[in-house]
Amino acid sequence: MHGDEHHHQCRTGSVSAGQGRTVGVMTNLLGGGPGTGMIDWDLAVTTALRLLRPGPEVSRKEAFAAVAQLRELSVAAERHVATVTHLEPAASTEPVAVVDRPRWVRENVNGFQTLLDPLIDRLQARSKQEPSPLVAAVGARLAGVQIGTLLAFLSAKVLGQYELFGTGGRLLLVAPNIVHVEQELRVEPRDFRLWVCLHEVTHRVQFSAVPWLGGYLRSEIDRFVDATDLDPASMLQRLRDTATALIGTARGDEGVSLLDAVQTPEQREVLDRLTAVMSLLEGHADYVMDGVGEEVVPTVRTIRDRFDRRRAGAGPLDQLLRRLLGLDVKMKQYAEGAAFVRGVVDRVGMDGFNHVWTSPDTLPTRAEINDPAGWVARVHPTALEA
Repeated sequence: MHGDEHHHQCRTGSVSAGQGRTVGVMTNLLGGGPGTGMIDWDLAVTTALRLLRPGPEVSRKEAFAAVAQLRELSVAAERHVATVTHLEPAASTEPVAVVDRPRWVRENVNGFQTLLDPLIDRLQARSKQEPSPLVAAVGARLAGVQIGTLLAFLSAKVLGQYELFGTGGRLLLVAPNIVHVEQELRVEPRDFRLWVCLHEVTHRVQFSAVPWLGGYLRSEIDRFVDATDLDPASMLQRLRDTATALIGTARGDEGVSLLDAVQTPEQREVLDRLTAVMSLLEGHADYVMDGVGEEVVPTVRTIRDRFDRRRAGAGPLDQLLRRLLGLDVKMKQYAEGAAFVRGVVDRVGMDGFNHVWTSPDTLPTRAEINDPAGWVARVHPTALEA
């Protein structure tokens, strides 16, 4: 199914700030390097496209109809999101891009390159050692293969994405993945497509209605890079920790990922803040997609039940890769973040919850994500007394 083909004629995990976790792995494992030549981006694209899995079998007519309906529903979702969230997005928003897997890969390579190249330059400027041309070339190709392999895996998983870094804000819906999941779950296609659109449009509203949010995420990723330790002894120890993490993950140990293994203490503090805000964003979007109710998505209860069971029923290899990449943490963010939003709204209503968007100081901490009453006590002390 080729949504990309239709997009050229008339052209959604989610927030791409999740790329911050991948940035963390790359900057810590790769260390310093020769500027933007450190990653072979062309090879990343080639590798990903070569490893792409085929999409669902649908006729050309069905593909055109799915793409057209996703565009239509993404527009309809805006009204429902505004009703639930009470947020006012910016007046002008770019139309949704309905894409296929190859186009999703290319869009994300552009995003990674926009985000990573300046960070790599900064790391290289701080490095005291310059690698030989041969080592640099081999490293660039290895990094390209790594990123390409990661994108190939994710290209079959992502239903939608708000791409923040490469384009400055663009909503992507991956048509073949949405159709594949709705077929697998045996749910009403229109209801499922609208349900997905509600989640992804919520992300666009978050960043459009809260202008400082994108800059905050970028500054936190900058801090993550600034905390990277290029000392050879520290790098060696983190590589050893990585080997231990790989073994633990293969055994099924909980809470172990590559990113956890390669962090410095300063980076863990930054990641705690990023984890909290990502839990908020994903949980808020999950709250909205269910909160519109059966009058908007008649089969919403069936969809949620089957979708959650599908998440929990991944195969052993898929679970291993998710743990390695820290993607199981992202699944946890949906549940914890949604529980936080419900807990706050139950206490102070949606308008009270929206104080969360006032400034970085009103964002929940990682501890408060699991303690909505604690956030209310800090931000709305008088409401709690009442």
